[in-house]
Formats: sequence, structure tokens, C-alpha cells
Amino acid sequence: MTQTSQNTLDHAAEILTADEASLEETVESLERPVSGTIDWLVDYWEELLIGGVVALGLAGILLILRSLGRRYRKATKDRTSWKGIVAGVLAKTTLTFMLVTSFFIVVSHTEIPANLERIFEIAFIVSATLQGAIWARELIIGVIKSKAATEEDDPDSTLGNALNIIRVLVNVAVFAIAIIVILDNLGVDVTTLVAGLGIGGIAIGLAAQGIFSDLFAALSIVFDRPFRRGDVINYGGAAGTFGTVEKIGLKTTRLRAPSGELVVIGNTQLLEQEVKNIALAERRRVEIPFGVIYQTPPELLGRMKALVESTIADHEDITPVRTICTGFGDSSIDFLFIYDHYTTDYEELVGAKSLVLIAITRLFAEQGIEFAYPTQTTFTSAPDGTMIMPYPENGFRLVEEEAAPAPSRPLPSAATSVKKAPPRGDGDIEGPGASDTGGSEG
Repeated sequence: MTQTSQNTLDHAAEILTADEASLEETVESLERPVSGTIDWLVDYWEELLIGGVVALGLAGILLILRSLGRRYRKATKDRTSWKGIVAGVLAKTTLTFMLVTSFFIVVSHTEIPANLERIFEIAFIVSATLQGAIWARELIIGVIKSKAATEEDDPDSTLGNALNIIRVLVNVAVFAIAIIVILDNLGVDVTTLVAGLGIGGIAIGLAAQGIFSDLFAALSIVFDRPFRRGDVINYGGAAGTFGTVEKIGLKTTRLRAPSGELVVIGNTQLLEQEVKNIALAERRRVEIPFGVIYQTPPELLGRMKALVESTIADHEDITPVRTICTGFGDSSIDFLFIYDHYTTDYEELVGAKSLVLIAITRLFAEQGIEFAYPTQTTFTSAPDGTMIMPYPENGFRLVEEEAAPAPSRPLPSAATSVKKAPPRGDGDIEGPGASDTGGSEG
């Protein structure tokens, strides 16, 4: 064998030896993780078993709860009871949260490299925080619906109109808090971020102060429920506005006045005034003031209570409260008749009052009782200075129809028939007390 061939063989042997060493290193590099994993499993199989059981149990419970929540929401439209709220929260549980939580529980029961453990920890913090934000959002919105006691799909309700804005505000709030929590757990200094968000919130609040004021006033109406859509209310006192609530919007409330026009008022302005909810009244108190002439006999005055209250005897839903003499007016003896009408229907209320007024008028005509009205008596004198009385000196007398000539029109009643004073001459003057007397002529 020549020297060249020998060198070639030696070189080939060296290459084979080097390849064999490289192959052994490759095999060892491949066997090392496998053997390390096997050793790790052998050392921590009990912890892994416990962690796996706990993780599977937790994941199974979460899956069952989510399934129950979704089935309940499909089977019923209940969204406002506590059962409906809890079902809505559970139905929003994400599969990502379940998987990440399961892996984190398994890993927490063993010893793994710090870098890998940190990765699992960050994944769990992110998924758990976001899942908590989702649960919080559903819980808050559910409580709002429950407090408002209205259906979500009612487009005319205040909550139905405000629900989209409420959802946006709640999302911004809960996820902003979630992001801050995540960054804080990742070691980021969030002090500057929180301060910036606070300043930005103040600026937005000042810029949209009027809008947010009316929005929160609308939510106050929904939660406090001083009135609802369809209620008849009066605001602003006796000289205020009276109408039926047609819509409670985000910024304004619309009322339909009895005369037909639509009255629009801001929610904030509405809550700043006195509001009377007539629809919630169990009864309506009605006052009817009236006056009779001073010539009314005392006997009739004493029977006034019984006479007036007899006009409501046929109304089963009306009960008298009082009928009293309130004083002596300039032209009348004043009375006040008060009764309670047990109804919330405005049309029925005013209709019954009209019937009562007509009945009182008919009854007074039958009893010879005359209503008083403002009068003034003037005293004059004759040319010789003699006082001319405005009524007959011997009192009033009846005018017999048989003795009277055929009149062109009916004679006045006995209570109102008086003799006319003679025509005034050039020397006529108004005597003392000409301004008025306390009397009344029917």
C-alpha cells in the first residue's frame, strides 16, 4: 500500500471518529431534555397529579356553570332578577380563562424554570383580570336593569335609550381599571397613568357638564321612580305645567298637556322643582267654594251642609269631607264644600265635579237659595236733600201677574223685584256710604 492510500485511510478514520463523537453529542443533546423531563415527572408526579385533578375539577365546574347560565338565558327572558343577573355573568365565562387557569394551577404545584413560571404567571394575571372585568361589566349592567325594572328590548324606556351609553361608560371604566391592574402586576409604574386619567376625566366632565347632568338626572328618575311613562304629573306648583308623561329621554322629559301641545323640559330642571304625581294618588280632594246672598234665611244657612252633601249621595266613589262657612265676604256669605273622589282618571274627576256643580245649582234653585255675586249699592238724594233709599221703605212686595198689565217680558222674581228710584235731577248727589255696602242683590 502506498503512502497516499495510507494517508487517505487515516483521514477517513479521523472523519469517522469525529462524526461518531458528533453523533454521540447529538444523541446526548436529544436525550438530555427527554431524560430531564422523565426525571422531573418522576420527581413531581404526585404534585402534577394533584394539580391536574384540581385544574380539571375547576375547569369542569366553570364549564358546567357557563352551560347552566346559557341554558337559563335561552329558556327565559328574565334579565332583571338576581337569578337572571347571575346567569348572565356565568354565561360570559371565556374558554381562554379556563385553560390558562388550569395550566397555572398545575404549574404552581411543581418546580419549573423561573422564566417559564413567569410566563404562566403573566398569562394568568392577564386572563384573570380581563375575565373579572367582563364579569363586573355584566353584573353592573344587570343590577342597573334590575333597579330600573324595565325590559332591555323596550325602545321607549329610559333605560332602553340609555343602555348603549351606559354600556360604553361601564366598559371604559372596568377595562381601564383592568389595564391598570395588569400593568401594576407587570411591574410598571402606573402613578402617572392614573394621574393622567384623572385629569382627563375632570376635563371631559367639565366640558360635558350639562349633558352628564341631564343623563344622571334621567337615571335618577329611573332608579328613584318619582314618576313613570304614562303617569299624570304636575310640576312647578299651582302655576306650573300639568300633563301626561310620554317619554323620559336621556336629556329631556316630554309631557302631553291636556290642551294637546307637547311640553319638553330638561331632566335636571324637572328634578329641581316640586313634582306632583297625580297618577299615584289613591284619591283626589276637590274643593268647591261658593257664596250666597246676605238675605238668605238663617234656617237655610244651618241646613247648608246637609243640602250640599246630598248632591253626592249617588256617587259611590265620592265621600264628603266637610262643608263649612268660611266667613263674611264683601258681597256674600262664603262657604267651602270639600269631598274626596277615589279615582286617578282625570276625565272622570272633572266630569264628576261638573255633575256636582250642576246638582248644587239645581238644588239651590229648588230651595230658593241665591248665589251671590259682587254688587255695589249707591245712595242718592232728592233736590231738597232728602235721601232716596235704593230699596222700598216698606220692603219688597210680590208683583201679582193677574193685576199686572201684559208685560213684554217676564217680571223678575220676588227676591229681585225692586222699585226704581226717581230720575236724578241736577241737584242729585251721592250720599255718604255711596262706595259700597256689605249687602247683595240677587
